[in-house]
Amino acid sequence: MFQEGDWILIRYGEKRYLRKLQPKASINVKKDVLKFSEVIGKPSGVRIGNFEVYKPTLEEIIVLGFERQTQIIYPKDSFYIAFKLGLDKSKRVLEFGTGSGALCAVLSQLAGEVYTYEAVERFYKTATKNFKKFGLGDNVRFHREDFMEAQVEEGFFDAGFVDVREPVPYIGKLHLTLKDGAPVGFLLPTTNQVIDLLKALEGRFGGVEVLEILTRHYKTVPERFRPEDTMVGHTAYLLFCRKLKS
Repeated sequence: MFQEGDWILIRYGEKRYLRKLQPKASINVKKDVLKFSEVIGKPSGVRIGNFEVYKPTLEEIIVLGFERQTQIIYPKDSFYIAFKLGLDKSKRVLEFGTGSGALCAVLSQLAGEVYTYEAVERFYKTATKNFKKFGLGDNVRFHREDFMEAQVEEGFFDAGFVDVREPVPYIGKLHLTLKDGAPVGFLLPTTNQVIDLLKALEGRFGGVEVLEILTRHYKTVPERFRPEDTMVGHTAYLLFCRKLKS
């Protein structure tokens, strides 16, 4: 049952709103009003007038609730990344650049521990603020430093993900701190970055694959079921590989 202080997802037609449940608050959409006092004590999935109220998923919290200082990794990419890294609660995963913390939130749901590094102070503050706001990431260790400067023992991480502008200079240290055979992923916006990284990986990482994920949404009205008029054509290239034993 919903309680005061819970985060709730409100749907009104195709519109979505993420709100904190406060007894004296309300939301107005067109001519309809939802008083939050009517929601307290109700179960997730309740319909009140033209409003539907649900417990939000992690995806909805990230997309609708996270403050952003940077472009976040889209859910279509982040959940696939977590799958490719083979995460479970026995795994210790490395991430650097944290950015606004969107991918880190996904990784923390699946991994045992997440060590995330962010060199830019305002990004670091935004990510930690997002996690605190939504009560996320008890298993996340935030580091406000460049991973290149971090003190990490050899073979410490079971998996890793890299989202920095120039990943090539980090390849040596990344190789050193991953366990043999560990999977690692990279996010790269442009083709020239992919080419440079492919060259840098030779001899140290194998099983390389590069891909991009495109999603196409559809209108959900039965009388005019068809694709949405617009779609995101490109977000970034994803590169995955595995550490080769030295």
